[in-house]
Amino acid sequence: MSETAVRVRGIYTTALTRLLLDEALTVVQASEPIERRFETSFPTTAADAVVETTTDRQGVSITGHPDAVADVCDAIGSVGIDTFVWRDALAPGTIADGRVERTVGGGAIVDLGLESIDGPGDGTGYLPFSAVDDRIDTGDVVRVQVESGAPPWGDSRPRLRGSIAVDAGLARVIPGSDGVTVDTHDEAAGRELVGMTELLGTTPPDGWGLHWSHAATKAVMDELSASLAVATDRAETIAEALPGAIEGGTDAAGDEPMVLVSDREARWAWFGRESRFELDEIRQSVTTTMTGHHRIKAGTDRASAGVDFVEALCDLDSEAEFPFEVVTDQFGPATGDRVAIEHGKPDGRAFALGTGTVTERTADGTLTIEREMTGGGTYDALGVDRVAGDIATTTVREGRWWYPTVYRSADGDLKGTYVNVCTPVECFPDAVRYIDLHVDVIKHADGRVKRVDDDELDEAVQAGELTEEIAEKARSVAASIDRALKS
Repeated sequence: MSETAVRVRGIYTTALTRLLLDEALTVVQASEPIERRFETSFPTTAADAVVETTTDRQGVSITGHPDAVADVCDAIGSVGIDTFVWRDALAPGTIADGRVERTVGGGAIVDLGLESIDGPGDGTGYLPFSAVDDRIDTGDVVRVQVESGAPPWGDSRPRLRGSIAVDAGLARVIPGSDGVTVDTHDEAAGRELVGMTELLGTTPPDGWGLHWSHAATKAVMDELSASLAVATDRAETIAEALPGAIEGGTDAAGDEPMVLVSDREARWAWFGRESRFELDEIRQSVTTTMTGHHRIKAGTDRASAGVDFVEALCDLDSEAEFPFEVVTDQFGPATGDRVAIEHGKPDGRAFALGTGTVTERTADGTLTIEREMTGGGTYDALGVDRVAGDIATTTVREGRWWYPTVYRSADGDLKGTYVNVCTPVECFPDAVRYIDLHVDVIKHADGRVKRVDDDELDEAVQAGELTEEIAEKARSVAASIDRALKS
């Protein structure tokens, strides 16, 4: 693409806008606060790619034209050593015939027929019953469109709908309808927009109706024209791929699950602690930014509002240390709180090792978390039976590349210590988060020390899940821990 236009929204917007501009990408449709900070007006043309902060604030989604998404990911992927980018095989807008695996609550889990997925996920999506006109049951094949994606580190699935549409910001085109409609309560503005549409020189394919958003009533001709052109181009792509009636539901579906139209790209970027602080430095070049700006905002909406308040009122020292104690005093976790240990994997997946109680918190960013274990199986690498009532004591320090867990029986007898090597730990109000780097060091109850899973680390590098830079850091950390435990 000759010029990549990107729309950015969410808590990382200022830093990413600066980063993208420095990489010669064009930022469009900027909000008023961003225009004030950059002291310029941004183009209002249609975006080739959209960057949005995830609902859990841990990273961003990047969706749009494949070439544009690749350009954005090249820029974002270089933020820091612990920035991870994963491809989503089910980009929003994807159309597929899917088989209903099972019904759950108010909807169904639908298999979209991806035998081999390039990226995390299992190729299924969630289709609410309210999003499809037909009655569906296990085994039915239904034509669906991916409405929204889901980050691989979460526990949700992509959301599906049983109707086809093309969304392009201001303009939305829908098959099986005709004419022009406007979603606005301002009847006069709506009538004016309908009249202006005839002057744009672009019309959706035959059998497709045009629906303008309320924001379109305030847009200029260039914005309307750009949005309609994007929507029309995509509608024509779909019409070519699905000759005949273009509709969703069971009547339109074939006999087997398969992807029918996949002309969009979607990726997810997760920011680790070092990357968040790199983003702070980038943002500082534009506007007042407190130390730990993105780290704090990633915690909770309340914390995010607190950061805005401080930056608006206070003179800040950009060289100050991250105020861990102040942040945790205000937003948690505090002694007695329950927190999950969120164990991320280099392939994008994540799961909770368990939830424990914070028994101690110190000013240097250290939390002690205790968990009472259930019985069954053995402790990884230690080879010791896990017995109900065992106590696992995990000590994490904000920003450290490793943490130990000590296992003891209910009577207090030592069973062993497992030291996990990971990206720098972040202690959020409800969870401790990091990405596991495979290699670990264990210490048996009798004092024997062993380094494990170097082969898994090597395989992750070969698979492209980890860079050689972060792998070498993991090896260095493991070597230091190994020496310390043997001394």
